[in-house]
Amino acid sequence: MKVENRFLKYVSFNTQSDPYATSSPSTANQKELAEFLVEEMRILGLVNVQMSEYGVVYGTIPSNNNHQGDVIGFIAHMDTSPDASGDHIQPQIIRNYDGHRIILNENMILDPQEFPDLKKVVGHDIIATDGTTLLGADDKAGIAIIMSMAEYMFKHPEFKHNDIQIAFTPDEEVGRGSQHFDLNIFQADYAYTIDGGDINEFYFENFNAYQVLVEVTGKSIHPGAAKNKMVNSLEVAIEFDQLLPQNCRPEYTEGYEGFHHLNHMQGSCEKTRLEYIVRDHHFLKLKEQLNDFHRIQAYLNSCYGYELIDITMNEQYLNMKDILVDHPQIVEQVELAMRDIGLNPTIVPIRGGTDGARLSYLGLPCPNIGTGGFYCHGPYEFVSISMMKKGIELLLRLLRNNVYSKEDMPF
Repeated sequence: MKVENRFLKYVSFNTQSDPYATSSPSTANQKELAEFLVEEMRILGLVNVQMSEYGVVYGTIPSNNNHQGDVIGFIAHMDTSPDASGDHIQPQIIRNYDGHRIILNENMILDPQEFPDLKKVVGHDIIATDGTTLLGADDKAGIAIIMSMAEYMFKHPEFKHNDIQIAFTPDEEVGRGSQHFDLNIFQADYAYTIDGGDINEFYFENFNAYQVLVEVTGKSIHPGAAKNKMVNSLEVAIEFDQLLPQNCRPEYTEGYEGFHHLNHMQGSCEKTRLEYIVRDHHFLKLKEQLNDFHRIQAYLNSCYGYELIDITMNEQYLNMKDILVDHPQIVEQVELAMRDIGLNPTIVPIRGGTDGARLSYLGLPCPNIGTGGFYCHGPYEFVSISMMKKGIELLLRLLRNNVYSKEDMPF
């Protein structure tokens, strides 16, 4: 099956995750794709294929080489972001993209002046949306690459390799992708998440990430008798947000610059809740950002004369670089494989996180490889079919380099 056809099949499943659900997976629809993948993996000859009660899919391509070489794993996530609809996706394929604007619909245009990554895919076959939903390349492109690799190996038994572990996780987009990941099932020496970005880019450092919940308890008084009595929690919430450093919002940051992002606000005069994500590649700088929240809390509580602000902080994930510095060969072999197949390896920091961040801290070193997906989580998302094909080639080269010496490599 062509990788584009496999990808289009996967995006036909609506697998949005839900950050407010308490179940695992957070949405039942994710299990529908999981069941489909289980069946496909069995058809392609994988063994020990299973879906856990939490919706994690596992399988093994068994060794045909007397277990020589490392046991390498590949991981992608099944869910799509709750930031935009993933229902009834209507993809459009643009062959041999010529660099011009792409009309998504009568109201939306993908313009290379606004979305400069389009310039990277001139001459490529690409898949875009119709402007009403996200596409789902994050991360069904990763699933398609891994499964296409598995299909190649099924059809080419002469390809020698050790055991290869494969897993597909739910709920990565809501920070719970590795929450129920079982390393007793997924017995790899190390792994790679295949998740978004230019195929020439390789990622082994990500943000340190916290969620900060700010609850403001006001004093609700009838507005006709409110003078010197009312404390409107909505107004205090706005005041709180304005006291945070304004230049540390995501729209003003890039590269290694951290940020705080107000991503949800709900309330009334009596009580308001602010939800922030706080990010930085350097943990000490992240702690400074978190201290800003506590300083503002103390200041406003003092100004209003009572404990009107309560703050809860939750660690979400940490920078995988702090683990991977002890495993340099995992990074070096990706760079080598990229060069072997004509890519230009570029190491960039992830301005986000992956399942691999948590897994690295659980004892499975797990950097990230791109898929050719761009501008995820919204209707401007697109993916390069050409880069997905290169992604398959990259995984196969990684596996070949793991078994064969340069002198013995049969191609």
